[in-house]
Amino acid sequence: MEPFSSHDVITEPLTAMSSAGHAAAAIRAGRSTAAEVTSALLARIAAVNQRVNAISEVDPQGAIVTAALLDESIARGEPGGSLGGVPMTVKDAFHAIGLHTTWGNPAFAGEVADWDAAVVARLRRAGAVIVGKSNVAMMLGDFGQSRNPLSGTTNNPWDLGRTSGGSSGGAAAAIASGLSYLEYGSDLVGSIRIPAAFCGVYGLKPTAGTVPLSGLQPPGPKALASDRPAVVGVGPLARSAGDLRLALQVTGGPDDADELAYRWELAPPRWRTLADYTMGVVLDHPACPVTTAVGDVLSNAIDVLARAGVTIKYGWPDGIDPTKVAESFGVQVGAYLASVEPGGTLDGLDYLRHEHFRLATRAAWADHFRETDAFLCPVTFSPPLPHDTRAFHERTIETPAGARPYTDLPFWIAQASLAGLPPLSAPAGWTATGLPVGVQILGPRHEDDTVITLAELMAEVIGGFLHPPLVSSVEAPRPNRDGVGNHRGADHPGADPAVVGHNGQPS
Repeated sequence: MEPFSSHDVITEPLTAMSSAGHAAAAIRAGRSTAAEVTSALLARIAAVNQRVNAISEVDPQGAIVTAALLDESIARGEPGGSLGGVPMTVKDAFHAIGLHTTWGNPAFAGEVADWDAAVVARLRRAGAVIVGKSNVAMMLGDFGQSRNPLSGTTNNPWDLGRTSGGSSGGAAAAIASGLSYLEYGSDLVGSIRIPAAFCGVYGLKPTAGTVPLSGLQPPGPKALASDRPAVVGVGPLARSAGDLRLALQVTGGPDDADELAYRWELAPPRWRTLADYTMGVVLDHPACPVTTAVGDVLSNAIDVLARAGVTIKYGWPDGIDPTKVAESFGVQVGAYLASVEPGGTLDGLDYLRHEHFRLATRAAWADHFRETDAFLCPVTFSPPLPHDTRAFHERTIETPAGARPYTDLPFWIAQASLAGLPPLSAPAGWTATGLPVGVQILGPRHEDDTVITLAELMAEVIGGFLHPPLVSSVEAPRPNRDGVGNHRGADHPGADPAVVGHNGQPS
């Protein structure tokens, strides 16, 4: 599938909720300029961010200057790149020149990066305009919430009293709220997928090792590259599955000396028609039962896919014990943290046993995908959680069946992460109370475009991203030529996300 369609650009207006591919194509076609789109986005951030607190830092002047330079190069006939002129934010975990790298820690409040993470450098080379940073959990240390003493708490745009997930909660909330056309986050314990599911957007953790981790670090000189990307990864969040492809195409591939040895390209999807797919499906497990609200949405989605001609095979693959996978994943996370934290320790013999189990799990999934194209399961057992200010070890998750341990939340994301598969969180529907539910699409290693394409095809029958009413009704101020905007109040009712016309003015 193509990353974007020229037909869409011709017939659909560009709004704050448009896809990144749509924005890039509109700029490329001369229907908008990078400066106009960037100014309109900055104006929307000024109007909306105070409600969701998704964006922790913006650089209006730097963004407008960058966008204007891109417009000049495009006017000279130079290629603008596949993201030419698209304004976006990145998680406050990556180094980005001129922006603070804080990880939500007050101790790093004054730290301004003077070098770019590999992902940020590649996004810039593709023409993206980095307008700021998105909020995170303190030191990225929470998979369920994004709150820190420096930038505060990120709210869920579907219910401001609930969390957007962590630690890329700011990224997911920004995408859902129309505060960025594209985002890049990190995922160790579901930190892309859980926020994506909670906010009703798309999030991809690419196959382990596909996107370099360089620059995903606290402030300081460039750290030594890790040779252990088995469980940690970085990947995009977006309002469309196609934007995930677009982002992965410009950020994937080897880094540093490895670039001399080989080149990477995205492998094609197995199929381009939904009815050609065979999917494994598991929607519940005794070790981490899903709530009725989540289960009903996922069951309905599977029913719709079956009626659309998808071949459904229920049950776990042979050789996969999901409870043991979740336990072993916890050991692998501990091993990774021990390898990057000063003074970290590790039981070597125990780790070797778990490493053998990880490789056996990977082999079992490889066998499964010889006969099956993808595997669908929950992202989380619960809809978005209410904000919880208790200490991490004191938290529980209330469900109709009683309180559950907070640490149950990553059970479902562990299944793909241990084996290094490419999992994608896609919108599956909404609960009766209007909260988003995500479905996790697992695919074969190095076949990331299979899960992306499948998410695109699924959206045609089960639906995709929808605008959260709480932020869709907020009118963005009209941007001045300098992009600052005339603020008319974040609670102005009744307007759709602003349309960016030929002159860049919201209408």
